[in-house]
Amino acid sequence: MHPSLRQLTSREVERVLLKAGFRMARQAGSHQQFVGFIKGEKRRVTVIADKKSFKLSTLKAMIRQSGLSEAEWLTTLK
Repeated sequence: MHPSLRQLTSREVERVLLKAGFRMARQAGSHQQFVGFIKGEKRRVTVIADKKSFKLSTLKAMIRQSGLSEAEWLTTLK
């Protein structure tokens, strides 16, 4: 785990995904699904809307789903 990875809100996660080239494909209830192409592969990331903070294990799973490295994620977060 990268030393500066921290808990994020759903809005911060959404902002990172949009900056990385994802778009919101659909929403069912409180779950939003973002779709994007990273390194030539189609990726899907599911985010719970209006979440105050995600546990680090959940955040790491979303990073893994996105296809971005933790370093790329943190760079996009800034």
